[in-house]
Amino acid sequence: MTDSTIPDATTPRPTLMQERLSRLSVETASSSNRSLPADQSPIVGRELLVLPLIVILCDFTIYRGHGYTGLGLLFSVAPVLLFLGIVGRRFDVSSCILLPLLMLTSLRLVWCGSVAAVVAGFVLLCGFAMSLSGLRPHVLQSIVFAAHLIPAGHRGLHLYSRSLSRFSPKIVQAHLVAVLLPVATLFVFGTIFILANPDLVRSFSSGLTHFVDAIQSWMSRFEALEVVFCIAILWLGVGLLRPDTKQVSMSNDAIYVSVEPATAPLYEAFRNTLVMVIGLFAVYLIFEFQTLWFRVFPKGFHYSGYAHEGAAWLTVALGLATLLLSVIFRGRMLDDPRLPKLRRLSWIWSLENLLLAVAVFNRLFIYVGFNGMTRMRVIGLLGAASVVFGFLLVLRKIARNYDFTWLIRRQLWTVTFAAYLYAILPVDAFVNRYNVGRILSGDSAPSVQISVHPTTSEGLLQLRPLIHCDDPIIQQGIRAMLANKLIDAESQAESRRQRGWSAYQMADDRLLSQLRSISPQLETSETKSRREELLKRFHEYAYQWF
Repeated sequence: MTDSTIPDATTPRPTLMQERLSRLSVETASSSNRSLPADQSPIVGRELLVLPLIVILCDFTIYRGHGYTGLGLLFSVAPVLLFLGIVGRRFDVSSCILLPLLMLTSLRLVWCGSVAAVVAGFVLLCGFAMSLSGLRPHVLQSIVFAAHLIPAGHRGLHLYSRSLSRFSPKIVQAHLVAVLLPVATLFVFGTIFILANPDLVRSFSSGLTHFVDAIQSWMSRFEALEVVFCIAILWLGVGLLRPDTKQVSMSNDAIYVSVEPATAPLYEAFRNTLVMVIGLFAVYLIFEFQTLWFRVFPKGFHYSGYAHEGAAWLTVALGLATLLLSVIFRGRMLDDPRLPKLRRLSWIWSLENLLLAVAVFNRLFIYVGFNGMTRMRVIGLLGAASVVFGFLLVLRKIARNYDFTWLIRRQLWTVTFAAYLYAILPVDAFVNRYNVGRILSGDSAPSVQISVHPTTSEGLLQLRPLIHCDDPIIQQGIRAMLANKLIDAESQAESRRQRGWSAYQMADDRLLSQLRSISPQLETSETKSRREELLKRFHEYAYQWF
């Protein structure tokens, strides 16, 4: 025996109870690890705390909520709970991008919510949970992730039940004593200190009464359907905190690796196709420049056919060009030694496609210049921008030899982000502000967009300057329109107060305040029939620019 193995006489010998507890804890831990599935992380205390909070949050904001503000609270608090509760979380670049987008969605819902913003919030929340779990939030993969929440929840609940059944009665008893003794001590001494101060007794009694009443009121409104809802949220919550990452397959963004040079059988076909479309695009771009650039359009010009439908068809041409280039530069074509010649032709055609994209935007702005901005024209601009960005992604794929999966995933990201921008941006405010500016500058044509298209409260907030418009028909029509809106806003405000805080909308509240402040200048003194007459005259007047 060496000296290092001789126990030090000064070292205190562990007691028999300490040895038993140490041996018991080691045996419990080893048995727990033996029965734990290989792909399951151990249960941690924070997930058991976060899980009921997720259920309470969803019940409070979805089931018992009555408007967009409640959902805004959900999308701002749920990411924090997921960050705290997900086992083995990872906060990477995707998380850093998605978290601010979720916060912007919450603000949008509080300001002036919409169904599109709600859908965007749930999609972003799913992507954020994926990123925290170590998965890249690709669009198609997020659908698979959402579909696996139910089996993942079942697997997690099964793990919880097995883990709870492994607890030894002695350990449970020891843990209960460790919790109950300090709580009981705190209760006894806290009660003594409260009783020693009459003011504290009254305050504590009043606060306790309010708390008990609130709990009783909340429990009295509990319904059978709400129990089912909470169980479903609990199930999905477990799936979010313990996702089945192995089932959600993910391949890395790979670069195509050429093994050996090989002649592609379709090289000549693709080369001739590129030469043909280069010539066709060159001829068409010259025609486009001569017919639609730098000219004054005569009265009766077919704006809808050229600037609206024509822009849509040119956008389709850009999409087909993107698809064709994606098909050409893949597979065996990347191993052909003549690939650099094909790339040079693709760069020439790409330049023509970018000029065609400029022509698309020019046509859209011709239509906007004719009779103003609309929601659909904003969608057109975002759609054209998505196609152009997707085309740039194809050029990057060609230059870097990325595989087709890399391109599809980023194309879907592009379209999804464009949809998110439309859902989150104050589109109605932008549209009406643009049209109001045009009308105040003397161009009455955009008044048709205010007349025929519905708008939200944020859009109506931009119409106030038109009550002083120089055009008397537009002025009286807008005053009658806002007078009717004031009457509707008063009744809607009362309805929101009855539904509670979750139905609050900042834009609605601000619009009501604005309309009340300008009510003497509106047509509120006129009868309903008179206001309808003024509105009809305004609609008929504006329709000449439709």
